[in-house]
Amino acid sequence: MSTNDSTVQRAARLEQLRAAMARHGIDAFIVPSSDPHLSEYLPRRWQGREWMSGFTGSVGTFIATAGFAGVWTDGRYWTQAETELAGSEIALMKIPSGASLLHIDWLAANMQPGQTVAVDARVLGLAVARLLGEALGARGVKLRTDLDLLDEIWHERPGLPLDPLYEHAAPYATMSRAEKLAATRAEMDRL
Repeated sequence: MSTNDSTVQRAARLEQLRAAMARHGIDAFIVPSSDPHLSEYLPRRWQGREWMSGFTGSVGTFIATAGFAGVWTDGRYWTQAETELAGSEIALMKIPSGASLLHIDWLAANMQPGQTVAVDARVLGLAVARLLGEALGARGVKLRTDLDLLDEIWHERPGLPLDPLYEHAAPYATMSRAEKLAATRAEMDRL
């Protein structure tokens, strides 16, 4: 997204997101590169980070506040992100080699006690959710995981994928369906 139209679209989307944040009392909103299955390759519905920022790399996290917008990504995507974010107010936040969750550190350092950060829990892994909650909680910042503000502003958002399910045959699967379900249930009980 490097054309003037795309820059205008990004600015309008950011303005809409900030208005939605204000309506809900949200001071920062996180859009990770994820879906409810924590897939590597995302269906269009879950490509909100790309839709908001114009950054098309497969890894990145978008965060917006009232006065800041940024995309965190690693060195594989810096050149691409610089090009795709050019002309917008969205900052490239470079994640150095060996680091991974610098957006959490940034939020902990930049949010004030009493403020609220939101993220759609459906696209947040449990380990990251715990780290985020601990980092923000230590600063007196509230974490809301019950909002999908993109649904509110992305009027032409693609629907949920309707592709048929298929089961991998025994030679390709390490466990049977029953074994996987039992292992998943045991892990859920442990948590």
